[in-house]
Amino acid sequence: MASSSSDLVINFPLFIRVYKDGRVERLIGTDVVAPSTDPDTGIQSKDVVIDPQTAVSARLFLPKTADPNQKLPLLIYFHGGGFCVESAFSPEYHNYLNSLVAEANVVAVSVDYRRAPEHPLPAAYGDSWAALKWVASHSAGGDDEWLKNRVDFDRVFFGGDSAGANIAHHMAIRVGSEGLSGVNLVGIFLIHPFFGGKEPIGGERENLKRKGFSDKLWMFVFPSSSGSDDPLFNPGMDPKLSALGCKKVLVCVAEKDLLRDRGWYYKEELGRSGWTGTAEVVETAGETHVFHLFNPTCDNAVAMLKRVAVFLTVHKPSCL
Repeated sequence: MASSSSDLVINFPLFIRVYKDGRVERLIGTDVVAPSTDPDTGIQSKDVVIDPQTAVSARLFLPKTADPNQKLPLLIYFHGGGFCVESAFSPEYHNYLNSLVAEANVVAVSVDYRRAPEHPLPAAYGDSWAALKWVASHSAGGDDEWLKNRVDFDRVFFGGDSAGANIAHHMAIRVGSEGLSGVNLVGIFLIHPFFGGKEPIGGERENLKRKGFSDKLWMFVFPSSSGSDDPLFNPGMDPKLSALGCKKVLVCVAEKDLLRDRGWYYKEELGRSGWTGTAEVVETAGETHVFHLFNPTCDNAVAMLKRVAVFLTVHKPSCL
């Protein structure tokens, strides 16, 4: 018998539902595409299993380069989706990474972490750290030929959008606090980062209902969290913020995104923390949350892609 609406225990309209019998119904982000060689760009992709026990995996992207002996920067990317929908294999993320790898001429690893509610936070953080350690192991060998032979581990970047941007930030904090052997983290880029806080800021004051959605979603994916001022949700409350393990940060925000002010606030908090790097915020006028994934050919999406690509390619290449 099909579950009825009366069986619902959690409902985020147009996003995700949980039923009394434990069934989870994802309303978006369920489509997947296979790895391939892109006919337009020549970008190759393949999937790898990082941890068979947890099923943590990744999709790797390799650009078509004129010089096969050239070692390239590495981007480790964390997808968005509120920690509960989407995957590294979603068409939107596959296409975005294809385009970014082609534009920036980098190798990319798109991490597929476990999602809430079946695996509530902090599972995604632990999975992402495990993926980073697996990637880093290739700086001294490893079994993946693309990572072992084509990556310059002195030029590593983390990136992500929405919840994935949240993960990218916290992975950089962990690198700064604990280190990641064999890897030099140059910078991180955060697109429309999913951050929050108990007290509303900026435009949140005029849209408390939407802010309430974000706060409720956070507690849904992380039931054991201390709340909206949890340092994992509100970086300004994190005593380790100054330990961010890179010297460059690019934050992309969108004018009509409720999370816009959180991106600006993040930059301000970095400055106040004593972190000694350089942070920049780029705001896109007239756009809303993750617009670039759903309208990737619009002028604003193309411009943002190019800006991120520049961020990833400021260092001179090294050769084998």
